[in-house]
Amino acid sequence: MTQAVILAGGKGTRLATLLQGKPKCLVDVDGIPLLQRQITLLKEHGIHQVILLVNYAADQVEAFLAAHASFGVRVTVIDDGEPRGTAGAVLAALDTLGDRFVVLYGDTLLNVDLSRLIATHAQSEAEATLFLHPNDHPADSDLVELDDAGWVRAFHPYPHAPGRYYPNLVNAALYVLEKRALTPWRGVMVPSDFGKDLFPAMLADGAKLRGYASFEYIKDIGTPARLEKAVNQLRRGVVGRASFGCRQKAVFLDRDGTLNIHRGFVRSADALELYPHAGEAVRRLNDNEFRAVVITNQPVLARGEATFEDLRGTHAKLEMGLAECGAFLDAIYFCPHHPDRGFPGEVPFLKIDCDCRKPKIGLINQAARDINIDLEASWFIGDTTSDLETAQRAGVRSILVLTGEAGRDDKYQAEPDFVADDLAGAVDIILSGSHP
Repeated sequence: MTQAVILAGGKGTRLATLLQGKPKCLVDVDGIPLLQRQITLLKEHGIHQVILLVNYAADQVEAFLAAHASFGVRVTVIDDGEPRGTAGAVLAALDTLGDRFVVLYGDTLLNVDLSRLIATHAQSEAEATLFLHPNDHPADSDLVELDDAGWVRAFHPYPHAPGRYYPNLVNAALYVLEKRALTPWRGVMVPSDFGKDLFPAMLADGAKLRGYASFEYIKDIGTPARLEKAVNQLRRGVVGRASFGCRQKAVFLDRDGTLNIHRGFVRSADALELYPHAGEAVRRLNDNEFRAVVITNQPVLARGEATFEDLRGTHAKLEMGLAECGAFLDAIYFCPHHPDRGFPGEVPFLKIDCDCRKPKIGLINQAARDINIDLEASWFIGDTTSDLETAQRAGVRSILVLTGEAGRDDKYQAEPDFVADDLAGAVDIILSGSHP
């Protein structure tokens, strides 16, 4: 049986006026203490053993749990004394833990399908799985870089080196861990942090760390402003809808000619330049609960004109550029194939007739599975007839933008449902609510 560890050691200094002497994990979140919300979520996903690590007002926490019979879950409260940091606290309590456990922080409001997260971890045989998500300020966040198979390849702590681009994936402070992987690190310095200290050290030592990138809701509510925002999102239903268990509406976005200026093939990050309106347009999609998903053909890989590393750099620049306007992409899917042969330096195993190259809909189907997308409630925005044909085959509404190719590629006979001057105009159409 999987256990959960809740790191609830914080005093909640920044929330002091709201807490009035209570520990931070008991902060009121729209009428329900945060700890109760967390335990309820764990119980919903079959987790009935919880270790609660505290070092402030442990007596109040124990009294609260006793008054509610621990909400039907077996909770063990451990006062870990001196502050040890997130990793240090768990390592110190390792003897009380089972072979596999979930770690969450006592100042996060979350609505995550924990069953799916744990199952994914188990199937991957990882030693640790980190829940990751994009945010609207990656430039001042600690970022995690994954390889194409989803394994952690690097950690990029803030502050970042000038002129470098990194993928917009942030450690959201939710983990599934194997006890055997942590045992050798029991002597790590105290205090120590998972994201800044332990995970980078484990990676350097060869540990298998998995990234679980998801759109699902998880927010730090450790300040009055963050708490107020989270309560507002609870009341509007945003938190409830932002779970994998709910069907999501999405806007599929072509890349070249839609998000960035079309000047032929983009072979490196240096060649990518966003349209000035792109960031604000994507931010409006984020704000209105549309999953923003890029679907792009990248034949430069099969033709040998760019490497997968080049493409990672290009997409990192794309994400960082959008983030300058507070925008983010929920996912990027690309087809690396190209069926035609005869290019110097081409990569033979990528020269195939695949199911993922637009206008085929392999990538859209994959995104629909990964994000639980309701295609009937979704859209495709692009600048080519190939994009329009893709939308038609997938059963999503289409908008042709008059940037890039502006539909002049003449490859397919597909007609758009709507036409807009650019991405900003396309988002206006989607958000207007005036369409059938």
